[in-house]
Amino acid sequence: MAIAKGHRFEIEFDVAFPHGLVLVGEVAPDTEYQSKEDRASGRPVRQRIDETTGKRQWKGTVTDPGETNPKRASFPITLLADVQPVPTTAEALPGMRPIELEGVTAEPKVMGQGEYKYQGFAFRATGFKAAKSPAATGKSARSESTNDTATKAA
Repeated sequence: MAIAKGHRFEIEFDVAFPHGLVLVGEVAPDTEYQSKEDRASGRPVRQRIDETTGKRQWKGTVTDPGETNPKRASFPITLLADVQPVPTTAEALPGMRPIELEGVTAEPKVMGQGEYKYQGFAFRATGFKAAKSPAATGKSARSESTNDTATKAA
């Protein structure tokens, strides 16, 4: 049994991106190509619609801090939703925010050019997961327990 070209494999976010992702910039509509003639005639810009789900496509650029090859660290991600997805986390630096995605799928693709082709993936998601509180990540809880230990020792 063969797998059809364009098949999307469901994958958990933590499995695909164990170090998380950082959204660079904002999420914007993924628009269809518009020629000079189309622009000159005043034709409206059309947003792409996903053929599989029928939902609108939104684009964002993300960086994977776990990627060792700097040329592959940043890549576009497609979000499939009827309305524009909004990240639930605050910016860590101006224009950069750590994110977690839900409904992640991966589609195998041949990437690169010429003799430098490699196996890559086109990632899609249905939206952003709710932001985790600092206590949920364990960072604040660890620093508080260290402070408590230091207070008890004094």
